[in-house]
Amino acid sequence: MNHTAEVFQPLQDDDPHTVAGYRLAARLGAGGMGRVYLSHTRGGRPVAIKVVRSELADDQTFRRRFSREIKAARKVKGAYTAELIDADPDATPPWLATLYVPGPSLSDAVARSGPLPVPAVLWLMAGVAEALQAIHDAGIVHRDLKPANVLLADDGPRVIDFGISLAADSTAHTATGTTIGTAQYMAPEQASAGAITAATDVFSLGQTAAFAALGRPLYGDGPAATVLYRIVHSEPDLSGLPERLRDLFARCLAADPGERATPAEIVEWCRRELGRDAGEDTGPAVWREIAGPPVTVPPPVAATGAATAAAPVPAPGPTAAHTAPWVPPQGTAPMPWQVAAGPGGPFVPRPPAGPEERKRRRRRAALISAAAVVACGLVILAGSMLLDAAGRGLDRARDAAASAAAASKSAAAPESASGTPRPAAEGSAAGGEDESGPEVGADSSTGRSDAGSDGPGGLGFGTPPPARVFHGASVDADSSLSLTDGTRRDDRKGDIRFDCKDVGCALDSDTSVFTLMYGDPGAGYEECALMTASQKSHRLYLAAAAAGSEICVRNRNGDIALLVVQTKSTAMPDLAFLDADVTVWRAEKD
Repeated sequence: MNHTAEVFQPLQDDDPHTVAGYRLAARLGAGGMGRVYLSHTRGGRPVAIKVVRSELADDQTFRRRFSREIKAARKVKGAYTAELIDADPDATPPWLATLYVPGPSLSDAVARSGPLPVPAVLWLMAGVAEALQAIHDAGIVHRDLKPANVLLADDGPRVIDFGISLAADSTAHTATGTTIGTAQYMAPEQASAGAITAATDVFSLGQTAAFAALGRPLYGDGPAATVLYRIVHSEPDLSGLPERLRDLFARCLAADPGERATPAEIVEWCRRELGRDAGEDTGPAVWREIAGPPVTVPPPVAATGAATAAAPVPAPGPTAAHTAPWVPPQGTAPMPWQVAAGPGGPFVPRPPAGPEERKRRRRRAALISAAAVVACGLVILAGSMLLDAAGRGLDRARDAAASAAAASKSAAAPESASGTPRPAAEGSAAGGEDESGPEVGADSSTGRSDAGSDGPGGLGFGTPPPARVFHGASVDADSSLSLTDGTRRDDRKGDIRFDCKDVGCALDSDTSVFTLMYGDPGAGYEECALMTASQKSHRLYLAAAAAGSEICVRNRNGDIALLVVQTKSTAMPDLAFLDADVTVWRAEKD
């Protein structure tokens, strides 16, 4: 996972291109809290931008805690941490930026190369313990220390992701009975929703280092509930670990938090053990072997217009993190007085262009301008010809339709006593109304001709049936919505159900299909009928939905409905719910 193409993934359709002025160059990954992107400071230094998931962003309790943690994390300054340089907990969605660490995660390194040798494990534990000292000194408990949150730079480990840590002096917690973290690396008190302290991170450090030494989680894999039961009720099996590491691991993994080693004690113990290996190469060469070849960090993304010219981004202060050489934004050339010394190298001056070079540039610019003018002229001419042809075709179609309508009315007119057709009322042959009502084939409410145009684009959806609107319909895991009357049912037998059993919360139905509408708001009957006509999915995940989102529904009995989300609360699955205004167009029954 250290190959450039694997580390830096291209942006997807649902990824933003900028976050608060940071232009995004690639996607780095995704986790339980959100997505992570590569960007650059204004001075060209690479940073990792983490954007919070909408489900968390909807929860005001999370936002308050996140804001508090950001303030604390700004104080963390350590050689083995990725420094927080910017954040906005009040943005939509919230985000934070840390210095980018060029190296694989511990989990990726072990997956690729297997367990680490003992000297590397000792260097790992010493570096992570020193990082915990800096984190704890700032009043933070990490709460989610694990192999994926330890990056292996070429000069040692870096601890990242304070995003779900909890300020140590805070009294705010998540909902009763819930836990934050990753099951395989939790401490017993964390798994049982007990008090969280700095010793909790020490237990997680012991599990993380054991993974590095064994190549697998110390408490095994399996369902989260099973793993947590083992952590709470069983002693760790250290028999598979190298003997010289077992005493330290036993101290880190003590069931009683008060009996665990402190980060300072771990650093001292590891340094003493590494001193015994003075004859071995336990320094940078160890990390180069583990981390693999360095990756080439993509250059900054060039601004493409006013949409990306956001507020200036401050450059971070001095730090121990890796600094990549500045390179020109992708797709742009250096200024005339600059030339790159090499790939990714610094810029050095070059002599100004001479008279001949300037003449060539002027000729080239003139040719390009002339070509652009000719191309624009051709486009305009082609467009004019197409519009003219389309207009003639439309006139012919309109004349044919009028002739057909007139012939139809003549044929249908009642015969007089002499057997000849009675003339139509004055003006009816021209498409007007006679004394008895609107012209045959016209919609009585709009005057729109139905000849081959029953709905949007002539797709046959017809005149919208009367709409019924129900405000403030609410649904949760114990209820459902009925499209018949737009009311909430206190059981799960209605047309639309809501649940968070799988990954993410969703709407579900046995009788209806769903489509989430994108673009400008204001969907109506025709849009919903069109967008659900070929839809087959009876389940709609709500990760992309927010207040104001529109969801079209088609029932198998022909009813069309529009749900406009008013409130979505999905951060805590046990308490999740959805409030929406519901408009229902009942299908006409024969």
